[in-house]
Amino acid sequence: MSTDPPSHTALVRRARRIYRELTLLYPDAHTELDFTSPLELLVATILSAQTTDKRVNIVTPILFSRYPTAADYAAADRDELEKIILSTGFYHAKTNSLIGLGQALCERFGGEVPPRLRDLVTLPGVGRKTANVVLGNAFGIPGLTVDTHFGRLARRFGWTTSTEPEKVEAEVATLIPRKDWTDLSQRMIWHGRRVCHARRPACGACGLARLCPSYGEGPTDPKVAEKLVRPGPFS
Repeated sequence: MSTDPPSHTALVRRARRIYRELTLLYPDAHTELDFTSPLELLVATILSAQTTDKRVNIVTPILFSRYPTAADYAAADRDELEKIILSTGFYHAKTNSLIGLGQALCERFGGEVPPRLRDLVTLPGVGRKTANVVLGNAFGIPGLTVDTHFGRLARRFGWTTSTEPEKVEAEVATLIPRKDWTDLSQRMIWHGRRVCHARRPACGACGLARLCPSYGEGPTDPKVAEKLVRPGPFS
């Protein structure tokens, strides 16, 4: 039996079949952060580091009403801002990012969130992952959001062997049409949160089992696996 790795053409075919199945499994997949503007999504995504979307959504109604504009963040009282976002963790660093974000937006972008990756990644607290979340969900510009779930699934699907987010992003970009990048990201994240867990993936209850080269990493007995599935919405 051949042990040669699949050709790029074979990888593309399998990746697109997996994407089609993910679309059937999660037709309504979307970001689970609440927002009404690019600025709100950018702030919420910065706050979501090392915490849950659910926790962020508890905090942001107060935050967004108190700081509706970039200028408001730029002029924020540090102690007041820290108290509001305290429960999201790492609140000192996040406060620095939000104040710096407001200042940078006002100084360089007229107080508006720029709809370009190259500009977004120059802002305090914003890396490629956060930038792609904002581009895809606030501006409708396709982007791959390589968080821990996305990276884990991409490796399990055999799309990449890399653990470096930028390499994962670049390799997956060669497999899936650009127009589908944002939807793929959401569906990968939903599947990772609900079924394809880091420690014990629910293989026996997975709708992608027949397509997944990593099938068997978790329990394959359907009854055992079903107990591992985490229903949404949640974070």
